[in-house]
Amino acid sequence: MTHIVAYLCVLGSFLNGFDQCTVPESEFQLEGDYLIGGLFDIHQVNSSFYHHRPEAIDCSSAPFILSSYRRFQLMRFSVEEINNSTKLLPNVSLGYEIFDHCTDTVNFPGPLNLISVNGLIQPLEEPHKNLSKVIAVVGTYTSPQARAVAPLFMMNLIPMVSYGAASSIFSRRQIYPSFMRTVHASKDVTEVIFSILMEFNWKWVAFLYVDDSYGIDGLQLFLKKIKDTDICLAYNKALDHYSDYKAIFKQINAQNVNVIIVFAPEWTVEELMKSVKQINVTNKVWIAGDAWSLNKKIRDQIQGIKSIGTVLGVAEPNMTIPGFREFIYSFKAQTHCENAKQQKFCNQICHCSSLTAEEIIDADPSFSFPVYSAVYSIAHALHNILQCGADGCKENITVYPHMVLTELRKSNFTLLNQTVQFDENGEPMFGPYAIVFWDHDGSIHEVGYYNFHGSFDFSINSTIIKWHTADQVPTSVCSTECDVGYKKTQYGIHKCCFNCTICPNGTYNNITEDPYSCINCNNTQWSEEGSTSCSLRVVEYTPFTDIWAIGIMVGAFILVFISLALSVLFALNYNTPVVKSAGGPMCFLILVCLSLSSLSVFFYFGEPTVAFCILRYLPFLLFFTVCLACFVVRSFQIVCIFKIAAQIPKLHSWWMKYHGQWLFITVAFVTQAIFLLINYIYAPPSSKMDIYWNPKKIILDCDIDFKAALISLVLPLLFCFLCFVFSYMGKDLPKNYNEAKAITFCLLLLILTWIIFATGSILYQGKYMQPLQSLAVLSSLYSFLLWYFFPKCYIIIFQPQKNTHCYFQNLIQSYTKTISQ
Repeated sequence: MTHIVAYLCVLGSFLNGFDQCTVPESEFQLEGDYLIGGLFDIHQVNSSFYHHRPEAIDCSSAPFILSSYRRFQLMRFSVEEINNSTKLLPNVSLGYEIFDHCTDTVNFPGPLNLISVNGLIQPLEEPHKNLSKVIAVVGTYTSPQARAVAPLFMMNLIPMVSYGAASSIFSRRQIYPSFMRTVHASKDVTEVIFSILMEFNWKWVAFLYVDDSYGIDGLQLFLKKIKDTDICLAYNKALDHYSDYKAIFKQINAQNVNVIIVFAPEWTVEELMKSVKQINVTNKVWIAGDAWSLNKKIRDQIQGIKSIGTVLGVAEPNMTIPGFREFIYSFKAQTHCENAKQQKFCNQICHCSSLTAEEIIDADPSFSFPVYSAVYSIAHALHNILQCGADGCKENITVYPHMVLTELRKSNFTLLNQTVQFDENGEPMFGPYAIVFWDHDGSIHEVGYYNFHGSFDFSINSTIIKWHTADQVPTSVCSTECDVGYKKTQYGIHKCCFNCTICPNGTYNNITEDPYSCINCNNTQWSEEGSTSCSLRVVEYTPFTDIWAIGIMVGAFILVFISLALSVLFALNYNTPVVKSAGGPMCFLILVCLSLSSLSVFFYFGEPTVAFCILRYLPFLLFFTVCLACFVVRSFQIVCIFKIAAQIPKLHSWWMKYHGQWLFITVAFVTQAIFLLINYIYAPPSSKMDIYWNPKKIILDCDIDFKAALISLVLPLLFCFLCFVFSYMGKDLPKNYNEAKAITFCLLLLILTWIIFATGSILYQGKYMQPLQSLAVLSSLYSFLLWYFFPKCYIIIFQPQKNTHCYFQNLIQSYTKTISQ
């Protein structure tokens, strides 16, 4: 019997001519001055449908879709309402030819009928000739159906205004030049879903989608949206008639996913929820796409909704269409006889006379306004083409589909407080989305909204939502968020799965900047372990006002004063034996050099600059080297007089003749000056910031290249060594002439001072390292000033009897007798 029906459908389609299929009594047809096509999937052929030979589809034998039938009736109501209007298309009647488009693969007789003329299709005819009476088409509902039949209408630029096809492919004008839609694209739906996830901080989600162009497009858009965000797609699966739901939910539970997004039409979700109930999937958050978020059949299907969790959805706002209820009641009150004789063409019969008006009205109201606005958009476009006014419409204008398309793109009218407009890609520039919640009693509540156009606005009133987790927002994360100051260390392929590692000292973690890294503080900042930001370091150096600086500078002034006093004392007693044995005129040079060396002390305080760093070392190294040269000469002269003069008289004679002591000191001064010049040219001192000693502080100091500075230390070290040598050679000289012993003691104090400084510099590197070094310099100067010159002063002032030529002569005679014995 099925084959006979199929044969009759095909035969009626192509042999008897489509112009003789008009049955006024049919719901699917209405005569009018201008014809609008309609494609509604009142029945839905199962995706598992498979046939072995070409055959026509009898849609009326497939499962009935009540929500689509409601939309079908809404188109009929819209046309009737326009025909009864005195403002829109006055004196012009609209007709329709609607087909039950129950499949996207083999259901082509309906679309072919809409583009045919007298049962024939002649695609090679010249444009504008022999076109069908159809000026536009409303439909289809699903994206796969639209992709299948849209090229037939694109050929002659027949406007195809879809009320449900949401795939992003239809935004491409070069492929679908006459395609328009009054429903938001999937891109907008995924935008709302993404906003819901962000609102409740759900980062670990599953995405179930129908295995067709609509579902795949939704998955791709969602993946693109969550890219570079904190949301991870833990699991995704395409759904079809053969899906193993038990394995799907086993995987979802294994990955501890608590939020499931379902992007599929209602008939796919019905199968899904049937399996959910059988498998007993509980305690999940379900996010419904706009295709099923208001579906009453699915709500009734899920008994005990609290056990499966919480259902949120994205939906077209449930707008009441004025007069539609009355239209349905009036329609159902009429007597209709649905039998095979009424069907003059395939798939224009419903077998739904048993439906009550309440069942139709209470069906899923999704996409009601898109259908309503699609019909009105076409009517307004025709109204503009016919130049309709208060006196009626012009009758001498030939209307072609491409003219309707042009006016459709210019649409700008108000319908139910919505301004209907389209963008350059035929996308609607009207209509917000509602965010709905399915209560445990099966009722639906609007808990939020999302406006796309005008002033962007998104809001959710979460207090209305009754969560399945005891009024607490459920969580869905792979890993719990790290505490502040911890960085995320990803494991696996998902960035939402991570371990937490505390950031060490000197680093910080900024969640908004990079939660996966510990960012190093710069040199002028510091941070403790587990910090979220860096703090500025305290810059430290020893100022001139510091108590240590004041004390050391006072010590330097005292040294200069003592040197001046000693110079006066030695000048007054210049011809006495003690002054002459101490060096005579050389004493004044030593005192001057000690005073000049003390200048270095003053540059250890204040903020270090390049000039300060140079002057910190230059006076001391230069003039202290001269002091050491004087002591070398003095030690050598004493040994020479008592020991070398008798053994090497020529050396003594040469030394005395050419003033060897002054020549030696001059050469030492010039050589040291050259060494310092070389050092400062090739490796000049500079200021530096010590950031390693104390993590919270920056110690300002001078940076010295010690390898280059060694050349400046050659002479001081050499002179110290020579002083020790000559001191040892003169250890048995007369007491008053034994200057080498005093020099040795001074050198020992010098070495001890710098050993103490070196030890302190190893143990401490703070800001008081500079006062410590200046104190070492000052101690070095005082060691020679006090222990070399003060014994002479004591004799001059308190033991004048020892400061006579007779006393010194007796010492020499005693020493000579001792040597001769």
